[in-house]
Amino acid sequence: MVAWRVSVIRFDAVRETVAVSGERLLHAVLDAPDQLVQRDPVLTRTAILSGLIFFFAGLVKFVFHHWELHAFRSFGLPFPSALEIFAGVVETLGGVTLVLRRAVVPTAILLSITMVVAIISSGIDHGDVIPSLTLAPALLLAMLYLLARTAVPAPALLRMARE
Repeated sequence: MVAWRVSVIRFDAVRETVAVSGERLLHAVLDAPDQLVQRDPVLTRTAILSGLIFFFAGLVKFVFHHWELHAFRSFGLPFPSALEIFAGVVETLGGVTLVLRRAVVPTAILLSITMVVAIISSGIDHGDVIPSLTLAPALLLAMLYLLARTAVPAPALLRMARE
């Protein structure tokens, strides 16, 4: 059975503790996974390759705006014009951050959500096989792989916050 220890801390001490904890948590969530990706050749290749694919997929939404807008409208998504631009920005900037291997965890989370939406709305609901049921699942797996290999377990996060 787990025993919880509660201690009373003055307000000034809490503010200082939170600042240190926040800095360490930020390191654990952003910097440590990025460093891990930069040191591991397989993670590096995964991040760079998927980043390049996302970058160009995002650019397509701007270069072939009318074609992509027509596709987004046919998916039945709300606000297709705004959603197309948003997806283009997320994919383009996400691709850049993956290639640079910076902010890998939040980028992979955001791009995973984007791929799930693409798979469901375009692939499953609309029947588009390419790229929604081919490339999108592969990119989703790449993002989940990056997340699984770079995740910091919750106990380690708590320990880092207390140190």
